[in-house]
Amino acid sequence: METLMFYILSVVTVGSAVFVVLLRRPVYNVLFMILTMIGLAGFFILLRAEFVAMVQLIVYAGAIMVLFLFVIMLLNIDQIRPPVQARDIRWWAGALIAFALFGLILVVIKGIVLPAMETAVVAGQSNTELVAKELFTTYLLPFEIASVLLLAAIIGTVVLIRKQS
Repeated sequence: METLMFYILSVVTVGSAVFVVLLRRPVYNVLFMILTMIGLAGFFILLRAEFVAMVQLIVYAGAIMVLFLFVIMLLNIDQIRPPVQARDIRWWAGALIAFALFGLILVVIKGIVLPAMETAVVAGQSNTELVAKELFTTYLLPFEIASVLLLAAIIGTVVLIRKQS
């Protein structure tokens, strides 16, 4: 079942990444980038790294990509037309580099023998429990300092926006 899920996620992730590069409209690029991030989160779940998968979804797909989408929609980038230039040389050079990288990736994948992945389960705890335990015991002070700095940045942003209005 995991192998089937891996192949499905691979097709979805690689396909959406190709659409990010090939499509011309920026809104569609961002939407396919969000789909790519969801596929990457699926890979993390297959690796039994649930915490990293949720951070991937919340931070990247949920926050950063939605911010990109809002900026693109607010700036009306779709109405801006780039000047048409002779792109033949750049297109062929890009295609040549892409094929060379694809060949290199195939050689590297062929040369690597992936061992069977075994998840380390410590005393019946999940990955999320282990990360939370370390975060709130060993790294409590840096975690609190980071949260206070983020709160100060949010307050500073609100103050700057209110003065400009």
